[in-house]
Amino acid sequence: MIMYLRVMLVVALLLLLLLSGGGAAQREGAAHGVHKHQAPWRIHTLFSVECQNYFDWQTVGLMHSFKKSRQPGPITRLLSCTQEERKTYRGMDLAPTFEVPSMSRHPKTGDWYPAINKPAGIVHWLKHSKDAQNVDWVVILDADMIIRGPIIPWELGAEKGRPVAAYYGYLVGCDNILAKLHTKHPELCDKVGGLLVMHIDDLRALAPMWLSKSEEVREDRAHWATNYTGDIYGQGWISEMYGYSFGAAEVGLRHKINNNLMIYPGYIPLDGVEPILMHYGLPFRVGNWSFSKLDHHEDNIVYDCGRLFPEPPYPREVNQLETAPDKRRALFLNIECINTLNEGLLLQHATYGCPKPKWSKYLSFLRSKAFAELTGPKLLTPKTLQMMDEDRAQVVDEPHVQVVDEPIKPHPKIHTIFSTECNSYFDWQTVGLVHSFQLSGQPGNITRLLSCNDEDLKQYKGHHLAPTHYVPSMSRHPLTGDWYPAINKPAAVLHWLNHVKTDAEYIVILDADMIMRGPITPWEFKAARGRPVSTPYGYLIGCDNELAKLHTRHPEACDKVGGVIIMHINDLRKFALLWLHKTEEVRADRSHWSRNITGDVYESGWISEMYGYSFGAAELNLRHQISNEILIYPGYVPVPGVKYRVFHYGLEFRVGNWTFDKANWIHTDVVNSCGAKFPDPPDPSTLDHSDDDSLQRDLLSIECVKTLNEALHLHHERSKCNVRSPQTISNQDSSETTISRKFGKFEEVHNLTYNTTTTNNSEEISPPEEPNQTFSSMRFWIISLWAFSILGFVIIMSVMLSGRKGQKKRGKVYKPKRRSSYSGFWDTNGHDRHLRSGEMS
Repeated sequence: MIMYLRVMLVVALLLLLLLSGGGAAQREGAAHGVHKHQAPWRIHTLFSVECQNYFDWQTVGLMHSFKKSRQPGPITRLLSCTQEERKTYRGMDLAPTFEVPSMSRHPKTGDWYPAINKPAGIVHWLKHSKDAQNVDWVVILDADMIIRGPIIPWELGAEKGRPVAAYYGYLVGCDNILAKLHTKHPELCDKVGGLLVMHIDDLRALAPMWLSKSEEVREDRAHWATNYTGDIYGQGWISEMYGYSFGAAEVGLRHKINNNLMIYPGYIPLDGVEPILMHYGLPFRVGNWSFSKLDHHEDNIVYDCGRLFPEPPYPREVNQLETAPDKRRALFLNIECINTLNEGLLLQHATYGCPKPKWSKYLSFLRSKAFAELTGPKLLTPKTLQMMDEDRAQVVDEPHVQVVDEPIKPHPKIHTIFSTECNSYFDWQTVGLVHSFQLSGQPGNITRLLSCNDEDLKQYKGHHLAPTHYVPSMSRHPLTGDWYPAINKPAAVLHWLNHVKTDAEYIVILDADMIMRGPITPWEFKAARGRPVSTPYGYLIGCDNELAKLHTRHPEACDKVGGVIIMHINDLRKFALLWLHKTEEVRADRSHWSRNITGDVYESGWISEMYGYSFGAAELNLRHQISNEILIYPGYVPVPGVKYRVFHYGLEFRVGNWTFDKANWIHTDVVNSCGAKFPDPPDPSTLDHSDDDSLQRDLLSIECVKTLNEALHLHHERSKCNVRSPQTISNQDSSETTISRKFGKFEEVHNLTYNTTTTNNSEEISPPEEPNQTFSSMRFWIISLWAFSILGFVIIMSVMLSGRKGQKKRGKVYKPKRRSSYSGFWDTNGHDRHLRSGEMS
């Protein structure tokens, strides 16, 4: 009995240990929160400092704003200290820190140039930090910054090979002999700095060159003069900035340059621009109050309990100081900057155990709800996201001034949506589309409209694959009982419009079986309110015959379109319900399903949703701009010179003896099968170059599947599934009949088997909505209670038995009553869901 109790005690302790780890992970996830900016890529924020009081108070301000802004991912301070400085340094607890060797005094030249610690620290972090092995995107800031809103690389338009950066117009050396001396590609030199957002692979290529070019420019004293560098002091102090620009040019990185994301306090933001970053590198003032960071170079304010920077004027006083709206807004940014610094200092003093400061009007203001609302996370506006035209940006004398030939009209905000179901077939399509979206440079966000019933949802593993809006399934029509999964597309769009608030002016609607190759924007393809843009679907012959006359009052307005849709949000709100109703109407009209009326060769009514779209648009007299330059089917010969933005792989295509048909992968769980991918297409070098049309067709087909496989590979890497080598999936003999959504085509689809372990251990990516969160939390506490009960029981029994053994008396043995237990499931999603298994495009 004693041995049995000891075993039980060990089991209980092990269980508690596991639970504490799981609970910690669960709490960490809850702490980070799942908000609308989160997406399936990992972000890491870096900033570089030295072991000085000057950088400590800047660190406190930046770290506090990092938390207030809800910036995703971790942040790391790269701390450069000499051995002597490190012995007396007090600020190790101010931020998550990675120590790097100091290069303030260059080890070879003896040159004193602390700014070189920035590229040197990043090189050291890339080489020695484990965090650098677990990240997709890096945001690099300076310590003297305040973050006002989340800095999300893909929302800003960053792409691999195309970083986003703030404009530093005074780097005139990019335009003169300095660039020609220090880079082989002076034409690629971008005048950027301050805010740097780039892919980790780009940073790995750039960082060593950034460091070496900084050293090179620093040593070129003959060209330190103001007319070469723009440095008004002529001391080579901005050599590191040129090192970055010349290094980026050397490795071929062209930046997307933004002059709106970052602002210096004291500057007036453009109308409609909401900066998400303040860089207080220059002095600024509000009335008689002023602040300059250089006045606090030796300030130990972080460690001086209760001391703050001089309080600025209150908002009410600012309103009295300035009546011009633009100038008053600039003054509000000035006081926001210093107030955020002071709020961070107050909280830091509290962590040090400083006495609670005496009440004051200013402290009361910093703790007020009004201040919290004023300094809450800021959202990007369309104009904030507007990039500078590379050909029109001119040299300026000071930062944050954009000189252009004529005013630039801000682009409207865009949101991209696509519809899927809860099954593995749509999951691999989702992985491909979301990956290509991220690479395409498409502005705005993307949302998956996911339809599935409650039973499928309990088993579904793909919540984390994309930002998701859950919608009730209409695969089985609730009134007619008709099985028609394609109706979920208009139903999902309608549900999304009714349940989600969006500030997007234009909505781009795609199908899941698409790969984006470039941005699809309303300004490029001339969309307007009342004039949506779409791609031609010439087989919709019902627009020209009695079908249109039966189902719309305006058959002359029926456009044969589909696939890609760009529509103004106001038009979509009026149209979505009609789209759904017309789809139901055409689907119910079985007497007109024949091929000569619909163009459906299988006469199955499967393209009713497409007619629902065209007839609904005609009802509102929405006439489309029809573009042949947006979409291409792999396997089709491209028009020379056209840069297609989307692959639509809805049909089988081939290159030589190699073929790809999406219908062959309906029952294959490629996403959750570690290392799985589609059969590789032929190498482009093996193609026949004698016929240029065939060559270009085959190159596009290869690109489509290579992008899908690249997306799967990156997904498996993020899932940490220990991929040794990619598992190419092959077809087996057993088959079943299914229907292809596109043209009602019946095809033989093979069941697929493969020898690989199914796993999904992703830690980096998380779903935008977790329907089982309550269940997971409750399960944790139930198991915890159970474990504590076992532990308590074992301890009590051990004490009792030990006492009896000491007394050597026999007593009655009592059997403890076993507690009844149960488990439950709480559905927190709040929507009714119904099974949907047909393909929807």
